[in-house]
Amino acid sequence: MSRPGRSAEASQRAVAEERLLGGRLAGLSLSRQVAVLAVWPLLEQVMTFAVGMTDLTIAGRMAQGDARVPVLDAMALGGYVAWFFNILQIAVATGVMALVSRSTGGGDHDLARKGLGQGVWLGCGAGVASMLVLLLGSKALVRFMQLGPEASEHALEYLGIYACSGLFSGPMLAINAALRGSGDTRTPFIGMVVMNGVNILASWLLVLGPEPLGEPTIGRIAAGTVIGWACGLAVVALLVRGGGEALHWTRQALTPCRDTLRRILRVGAPQALEIAGMWGIHAYGVRVISMLPQEGALGAHILAIRVESMSFLPGFAIGTAAAALAGQYLGAGSKEMAVRAVRLCWKLAVLVMSAMGVFFVLGGRQVVEWVAPGSEVHVALASPLFIVCALTQPFFATCIVLKTSMRGAGATAMVIRYSFGSMIFFRIVALWAASQFGLASLLGVWIILGFDLLCQAGIFGRQHFRGKWLDARV
Repeated sequence: MSRPGRSAEASQRAVAEERLLGGRLAGLSLSRQVAVLAVWPLLEQVMTFAVGMTDLTIAGRMAQGDARVPVLDAMALGGYVAWFFNILQIAVATGVMALVSRSTGGGDHDLARKGLGQGVWLGCGAGVASMLVLLLGSKALVRFMQLGPEASEHALEYLGIYACSGLFSGPMLAINAALRGSGDTRTPFIGMVVMNGVNILASWLLVLGPEPLGEPTIGRIAAGTVIGWACGLAVVALLVRGGGEALHWTRQALTPCRDTLRRILRVGAPQALEIAGMWGIHAYGVRVISMLPQEGALGAHILAIRVESMSFLPGFAIGTAAAALAGQYLGAGSKEMAVRAVRLCWKLAVLVMSAMGVFFVLGGRQVVEWVAPGSEVHVALASPLFIVCALTQPFFATCIVLKTSMRGAGATAMVIRYSFGSMIFFRIVALWAASQFGLASLLGVWIILGFDLLCQAGIFGRQHFRGKWLDARV
């Protein structure tokens, strides 16, 4: 008779622990908490995918025949730079989310509001720094990639205008991170819908619209992006005005506070180092691809990445939920619930991304044909990559959720230590060896990158079960 009693008691305790959290997550079961935190970022990622595909579609229709190759090569480089340009600012956002989620879980709403206010200042600084680095370093970066003359010209035009988006993306990403850490993923979604919607409309009109508004230049695609970020920041800043325990602007929170800034940077600074290193590592990989003897390899690479983003963008949405829940449950004093939340998100991400892998094999070629109609060079190079992509989805999902949840818990230094070893070996040493011995092809590069994901999945799976990430300080 004792076993049923103990089982009922354990079940009641589990339900009680699930409902430790306050705010928008109060009273919800763990599965509903994941759903609440993931659904809006998921819709947001769908919008991000639409923007990326729209930009490529516009670029693919700006030119015909051989003239399309340098345009798409320039967009490929622009896409990589834009990705890491924003992720550099997300280093600040990660620190903001970790602090706000811990303080919200612990019921310290004044500290959560300070995290929002101080995070905005740090986001502004990160955005301005990113802009200056890109403006000053774009010529050297393009030379390093060894693009052709025409592609280089297109890339410099794009990057010179895109750099200005840092003025708006830095603070907006910090605000969004604070809101997500507090359990509010709906408001950031609204802001990103405005940003992405304006981006699509502005880019389309500026490039393909009627004269004199439209002009088919790659710089106008970047101008649409800058306009979108500006509008998104304005909307999300206006929406942060709730009362009571909700995050909202206060004079005290916006007054510079050294201790709060230090706590955000304690988490964000290691990720800034991680991202700087990742930028260099990925830049080397892009350089290897740009030097391949296969014409159009770089453009085909970014086309395949955009298609693959149909899986890893939902994966990042689920990872966002894992990070927020891990931080909040640790703030509430329950390591057990933090682990349960992350493992539920892990299983969900593997299921979703693996299912998308099947789609890549069956329909990836058709997506590329739609984006770049009539470009057989890009279609032929990109199509085999989707098999590699499908096989690596479970490992990619593992990396996304476990690394993101560890960052949300504040264990950013651990993520750097273990991810860099694998990336340096596969993405630098192995790629260098392949290129030196004449074994490199676009498919070969993707196979090497797939082994990197496999290795990292094993490493972070082991670290997750060891549990040291639960003891990180914020």
